[in-house]
Amino acid sequence: MEETHRSFIDKGFVFTLILFMVLSIESTLTFAQQHNSNEILYAGTWGLGSKMIHVFQFDRNQGKLSELQTVTEGSEPSFLVVNPNKKFLYAVFSKGTINKDKNGSVVSFKIARSTGTLTKLNEQSSEGIEPAHISIDPKGRFVYISNYGNGILTVYQIKKDGSLGQATDVVQHEGSGINPDRQKGPHVHSAIPSKDGKFIYVSDLGIDKIMIYKVEKTGRLSPAKTPFVKATPGSGPRHFAFHPSGNYAYSIEELSSSVVAFRVNKISGALTPLERIRTLPEGFTDKSFAADIHVSPDGKFLYASNRGHQSLAIYSINFETGKLTFVGHENTHISNPRNFCMDRSGEYVFVGNWDTGNIAVFKRNPISGILTYTGEEAKIPAVACIVMW
Repeated sequence: MEETHRSFIDKGFVFTLILFMVLSIESTLTFAQQHNSNEILYAGTWGLGSKMIHVFQFDRNQGKLSELQTVTEGSEPSFLVVNPNKKFLYAVFSKGTINKDKNGSVVSFKIARSTGTLTKLNEQSSEGIEPAHISIDPKGRFVYISNYGNGILTVYQIKKDGSLGQATDVVQHEGSGINPDRQKGPHVHSAIPSKDGKFIYVSDLGIDKIMIYKVEKTGRLSPAKTPFVKATPGSGPRHFAFHPSGNYAYSIEELSSSVVAFRVNKISGALTPLERIRTLPEGFTDKSFAADIHVSPDGKFLYASNRGHQSLAIYSINFETGKLTFVGHENTHISNPRNFCMDRSGEYVFVGNWDTGNIAVFKRNPISGILTYTGEEAKIPAVACIVMW
């Protein structure tokens, strides 16, 4: 009896020791990853004959970008998104390659853990024309494709191996707007899920609405209790960003060059408008179109890009009200800033300039929100989207 008891203790001790060693190794790896001075940046391109996804390494210590890989799958990879588990990347391509499909396509890639480079897994039709945006469920269950050309939102389920299954829902928007050149029909420009993944907010430039859908467990979409919020006629809502708290959200309007702040009802998904602010300086009358919008990771500042004025507008955010206060414009080394992103810490901002074909690197002051050009650039044609790994 004593020998059996001793054996049981020995086995328990060995199991505990092994578990401790495994957890220690995982903790060490996590610490190393969090403190690695190198980060990976992915850039998608659109138009001007561009056909590639570019993979860069960013050395935080040196503030330098160096290209690691050029992915030549498909044509015109206009938008990219990384899975929350950091194992996969998804990209929409304006031109599909599946059985001469006239629609666009969506492609899944596996990310090499050691290098950040990409390997194609599979491809599906986007089920719509000119896909302009792709986003992902916070839990990594689904991807959402915004087909700008004919106003179709498509949902795909993500398989366990990271590849994409068949579409779980295809939603066709209807209607038009008052701008005869840009709003003859629906133009879904982006679809952004809520922080908990229960709702998705779809900015339709063509019908001046932000549609609100409830996301079912199956990936099907149903109209929320408040199914949409109307934008100012002719304003053209384009992109949408949540505050880290989830209490507020912000819409960038392409045609009016304005930002609209909303209070978010987390239970019903409804949006309540708080204020609307123009992103251009007072007295500026030249042609300009707003494009991208992001909130800093600390939730203190909002940034919005202007194509024409060639700038990023900077606003501070009131934590108690969600309202904005103008801080300034940063327009150094920016030309047609179609898209931009921040690193995870919010220390750096990477601006993709479509006209000049470059990614410009800026240092961000966390206290003032002001951006300072570092002098670092990466030259690639027709930058349409930048995301960090």
